[in-house]
Amino acid sequence: MVMTISEKVLARASGRERVEAGEYVVGKIDLAMIHDLTGPLTLNVLKEVGYDKPWDPDRVAIILDHQVPANSTVTAALQKQLRDYARKYGLKNYHDLGRQGVCHQILAESYVKPGMLVVGADSHTCSLGALGAFATGIGSTEMAAVFLTGELWFRVPESIKFDLKGRLGKGVSAKDVILNIIGRVGVDGALYCAAEFTGEGVERLSVDGRLTVCNMAIEMGGKTGIINPDRRTLEYTGVKSAPLRSDPDANYLKVVEVDLDEIEPQVAMPHSVDNVKPVSDAGGVRADQVFIGSCTNGRLEDLKAAAGILEGKKVNPNTRLIVIPASQKIYLEAERRGYIKTFVEAGGVVCNPNCGPCLGGHMGILADDETCVSTSNRNFMGRMGSTSSKVYLVSPETAAATAIEGRLADPRKYMGG
Repeated sequence: MVMTISEKVLARASGRERVEAGEYVVGKIDLAMIHDLTGPLTLNVLKEVGYDKPWDPDRVAIILDHQVPANSTVTAALQKQLRDYARKYGLKNYHDLGRQGVCHQILAESYVKPGMLVVGADSHTCSLGALGAFATGIGSTEMAAVFLTGELWFRVPESIKFDLKGRLGKGVSAKDVILNIIGRVGVDGALYCAAEFTGEGVERLSVDGRLTVCNMAIEMGGKTGIINPDRRTLEYTGVKSAPLRSDPDANYLKVVEVDLDEIEPQVAMPHSVDNVKPVSDAGGVRADQVFIGSCTNGRLEDLKAAAGILEGKKVNPNTRLIVIPASQKIYLEAERRGYIKTFVEAGGVVCNPNCGPCLGGHMGILADDETCVSTSNRNFMGRMGSTSSKVYLVSPETAAATAIEGRLADPRKYMGG
């Protein structure tokens, strides 16, 4: 029975031998996640229903990451609501201050395994497809239904194969790959499809890089991003085998070939993620702020790349640099390796693991007409503060070079080889 990996995961979760694209199935959820913005909405729905006990406390994760520590009395009250709920039901998978990090990174580090069906009340839950899971974002009301039943209906998505060939050049990383793809296919180029990334180019990517690629599948309309598990996946997740993989002759809606040798550092210009061009053609845009972090690029590999460029250099006096590791585990390892010291000595600010400027409601808010060059995943109008501000999306390498020059810069000039 020939199927893609997405179809196989949904078939397993729905207790069927086979499913086909376009079918509707009801799948049993392996893991459900809420955070401090979406979680209170879910709990409010449960309160209206009159019953709030989760179907399986061990399959529920609550992670505070968007506005931590709390930045207002309103935020504090919402977080207290989640804290009280976790205590009420003794939820062991509750992450407050002290067990902190961006929700998708925490799930990758500690929870998600190949073949799982994962839902999160956050659109970038698709990141976890990098580990061979079918992971997707859902609404807070849908999540209330999951909490009560442990199940959710799905339309089995068509799959688009993105076949990555060749090798990345110096100064080019996974973020440039996914920006290039989104620039090619557009913000609706994979609408309600499973974006499956394959090929020798994917095999060469680290798990950190794969998480970056899958993270932004939603920015081209994807239901999920997903990568067939291999040796790297098994080592990262600590499992011995992952039987669910796409069959060689599985059916795809279409195949998009991506030649990594031809990709150079990319930038998504305001105010759309598919408004992509090479950094070399972007015109040296002024950068009032540079942000390195988020669920897209706050991992150890990203911090290493940025620190390698910034080491021994200074941030431009007209530019603010904010660096936020995606989890405490990453923060501690980055400190051990000296990356944190490099950022601070260069003139940057390193903050506790959280979403930071990505959503514009907690820290790093932009004033009127200011510009941020960011490693995050969205550059919509007003995303980081003022509606007259602008956000440019880039890789950690490009962000670091930009911090030095105070203008959007090509990182390749700072890299040997």
